[in-house]
Amino acid sequence: MARPSKLDDSVVSKLEEAFAIDATVEEACYYADISRDTYYRWIKENPALSDKFDRLRERPVLTARQTVANSLSNPEIAKWYLERKKKSEFSSRSELTGKDGEPIGGLSDEEKAKLLTLLESSSTQQSNQRQ
Repeated sequence: MARPSKLDDSVVSKLEEAFAIDATVEEACYYADISRDTYYRWIKENPALSDKFDRLRERPVLTARQTVANSLSNPEIAKWYLERKKKSEFSSRSELTGKDGEPIGGLSDEEKAKLLTLLESSSTQQSNQRQ
């Protein structure tokens, strides 16, 4: 005989509360005192419930968007918004170039040899310190 389902109004209400603040499935299940397996079985059996929870999880995102949009009269927030929404025009970026604006070149053979020598001596020193 199968166990009775825990799916009742109080459990659904707790899941709704958790998903309304964009809780993860794990957090919502913990709050509602059900297992993840139970949750996934319920939403498989009740697609409308799954849709409702998905919609609830979008609420905080929409609230955040609305807050940002309502704050655009603040120059710092407006700048931040444009840097993210219109990156090609407003984002801060740095470009690195070599001498006189030329592309950064590779190391010369002499520089590579010096670097290799430094790396080898550093590696040897670390090996000696461990012994």
